[in-house]
Amino acid sequence: MNPSYSLENRIISVLKSIYDPEISVDIYELGLIYDVQISGKNKVKIVMTLTTPNCPVAEILPLEVKEKVQSMIQEIKEVDVILTFDPPWSREFMSDEARLELGLL
Repeated sequence: MNPSYSLENRIISVLKSIYDPEISVDIYELGLIYDVQISGKNKVKIVMTLTTPNCPVAEILPLEVKEKVQSMIQEIKEVDVILTFDPPWSREFMSDEARLELGLL
């Protein structure tokens, strides 16, 4: 990856490489990532949701997010993934790119 990219941009690039297994759209464009916070000590907190509380990948997807971000960006010391359903995910959270991909535009 381009080293001039900010750390946040590199995290977002990693998030865009993770796809919801039921929908062929990455989790960032799908609107599942609510917040990315980076502390001064390169500790990252990612607040995310799932399309539904009883999503079949509820156990796997947050772990994949944590492992990929931590392994693909060496200077990150720690990744904490917080799963929330407040607010519940809805189609309005999707980017225009995701809506176009799914034929919703």
